[in-house]
Amino acid sequence: MTPNTSRTRHLLSLRDLSRRELAALLKRARGLKAGSNRGREFPLAGKTLGMIFRKHSTRTRVSFEVGMFHLGGHAIVLPAAETHLGRGEHSESVADTARVLSRYVDGIMIRTFDHAEPEALARHGSVPVINGLTDLLHPCQLLADLLTVQEAFGAGFSGLRVAWVGDGNNVANSWIEAASILGFELSLAVPRGYAPDARILQEAEATAAAVQLLEDPVGAVEGAHVVCTDTWASMGEEEDLGARVRVFERFQVTEALMAQAEPEAIFLHCLPAHRGQEVADEVIDGPRSRVLDEAENRLHVQKALLIELLA
Repeated sequence: MTPNTSRTRHLLSLRDLSRRELAALLKRARGLKAGSNRGREFPLAGKTLGMIFRKHSTRTRVSFEVGMFHLGGHAIVLPAAETHLGRGEHSESVADTARVLSRYVDGIMIRTFDHAEPEALARHGSVPVINGLTDLLHPCQLLADLLTVQEAFGAGFSGLRVAWVGDGNNVANSWIEAASILGFELSLAVPRGYAPDARILQEAEATAAAVQLLEDPVGAVEGAHVVCTDTWASMGEEEDLGARVRVFERFQVTEALMAQAEPEAIFLHCLPAHRGQEVADEVIDGPRSRVLDEAENRLHVQKALLIELLA
């Protein structure tokens, strides 16, 4: 994981993990889910995680807070609007916030818009920083997704084909990073003008990752073992939803589209879902849906991550 000048480790991006580290983290998460940490249940006793929220949250907040409790630690929720970060032109700098919080807590998790904020926290603070979501990346979600894929197909990713259908958003960007690290095939079907981040695509190309960008959902899903989607308008883009619905209409994941995938294919969605937009009810509620397992796995992978960074 990326060190700062004090050699503190962070998770700002999946690229902060080597392939070996990612495999070890997922293995630990599987063990935690199975209850194999019994007898040493409180590795974070006396530790505190400060959690900064600029965006609304259900799964991120609850999974981190419950995870810290399970591990014997404590989590402090810090809505940005209720701190000096949220005072508009009179806001405290992220750098000063990082320095101050580092005197109080053992780690910082932030869920925000601008990816520069967790980077600044990591640069100026002296404790581990976890990216709980930015507009650019969502690495914690991908850890949960990868664990869910392992539960369906085994620990290895060789030979797997993943399809992404919809907006080239932060989760899509993190899927690209995962494909670059683990070597599975990834096909992304996105409308023209809604492609994933160009720099992340270039980095994947430089690693010879098997990442393919298409405008045809059927072509992307054909032969896939995993079919993923997300909302068509992320937080902060809701005003564009009307226009996006028209653009994304043929990118809905339906039973007909799932029929193009492998018979054993699973469906993933990070939630919350807008049923009837990016996914049909019969898919998200159907037998191939793993969205609730995926949501639960946020807890287990983040517990593994917290132990790695804070213990």
